[in-house]
Amino acid sequence: MPTQLKYDTSLANNTNLALIVSADSVGQFPELQPEEQQYVAQQVQQETKLIRLNRYTQQVYVVVTPTAKNEAARNEAIRQSGHTLLKQLKSDKLESITLLDKTGENASLYLAEGLFLSNYTYLKHKTKDAKPSPLQTITIADAQVTEEQVQELANVLEAVIKARDLVNEPHSHQSATQFSEQLEELGQAAGFKTEVLDEVKIQTLKMGGLLAVNQGSEEPATFTIMEWKPENAKNTKPYVLVGKGVVYDTGGLSLKPTPNSMDFMKSDMAGAAAVAGILYAVAKNKLPLHVIGLVPATDNRPGGQAVAPGDVITMFDGTTVEVLNTDAEGRLILADALSFAKKYNPELVLDFATLTGSAMRAIGKEAAVAMGTAGEEILNGLKKAGENVHERLVEFPLWDEYKKQLESDVADIKNLGGADAGAITAGKFLEVFTNYPWVHFDIAGTAYLHGEDSYRGKQATGTGVRLVYNYLSALAR
Repeated sequence: MPTQLKYDTSLANNTNLALIVSADSVGQFPELQPEEQQYVAQQVQQETKLIRLNRYTQQVYVVVTPTAKNEAARNEAIRQSGHTLLKQLKSDKLESITLLDKTGENASLYLAEGLFLSNYTYLKHKTKDAKPSPLQTITIADAQVTEEQVQELANVLEAVIKARDLVNEPHSHQSATQFSEQLEELGQAAGFKTEVLDEVKIQTLKMGGLLAVNQGSEEPATFTIMEWKPENAKNTKPYVLVGKGVVYDTGGLSLKPTPNSMDFMKSDMAGAAAVAGILYAVAKNKLPLHVIGLVPATDNRPGGQAVAPGDVITMFDGTTVEVLNTDAEGRLILADALSFAKKYNPELVLDFATLTGSAMRAIGKEAAVAMGTAGEEILNGLKKAGENVHERLVEFPLWDEYKKQLESDVADIKNLGGADAGAITAGKFLEVFTNYPWVHFDIAGTAYLHGEDSYRGKQATGTGVRLVYNYLSALAR
């Protein structure tokens, strides 16, 4: 059963309660008995961050907010406190918890965020020893926040979970066709429109990048268009989101080296999952913005008809590309989608892809790489949104000198640069297919984790959903 996040300011005496307090303002809280208050004050002096009070029929937890250098760091520390609290709630086998903020700074929203995301488990294919979390309900009881704020947060967190589920689904249960069907289901649940272009339509449109990557597969490619267009949209030109939807990547004929390099390649559609999650959150919260999502989807296989290194293909916009490495396939399907986006005359295009190991090696799992042509104001706005939700961005340059690495002797451009600056040359390749304000996000390091990392968890993280929702919701306001 998925976690529920609710709003209710009426507290029952037997409610399991988490009080959020600051270390420098531990006062007389009416929720605590005098001896409990004395014990809490003693524990705070000893710098204890999570204090448990066992009333037998009721558990009370005191979460002490840490000091931090700025508001964003403080909020992130509280999210991580939610992860710590969840471990105790699981140990105590609690099914519900009510959060009450005594700091006056909306700390319960951030604690709920950390709790909710930490409580995620992917058990769909477990038939034995499945251990779902006992926690089912998180209730925020603060009078200083509104029910609308809590519902908005609940919808965004649900969108993150939807994105995580999509990424964690194994390829045995998620061909490109099945993936498109799942996106249609999300649209029906959230209220946005979906249109799925099948292989015949893709061929008619001459999307040469998507068709080339799909050549070695026995499963057809799809191209899904998702659209949220409310009557009260504030933007006359749409925001377009593009997501890499490689549902499984062997590397094609440029087969990935072993060992372990293919084991987690079901996650190579995390960019597409992020786009779907963003559309889900935007539609559920009825943001007054026109937003379009584009998802080219295929697997990348070394079948008998597979595109070969040295082949030349013609893209959707007519550009010819020399394919030097079939494992640089994500940029080929993204390029067709970026060209397709021109038809919308977009205000801004954002693309998301687990694109290069180079990005992950450069900055690890701590941030995503961003680069683009949208200008300083937009990039700074996205960076700020990233800081707000702790999905940080590191901007890489797109200097013209990098394009020299993509010059081809036989085609307009080649799909692979040199050994250096691989994330940037991938971005320079994509830039060729844009003529509008654009930002590219390489989420190779943040989309899928091999070890638990606080509330981001293990495996799929749903990265990008909270960041872009935060950015778009600020525009909507």
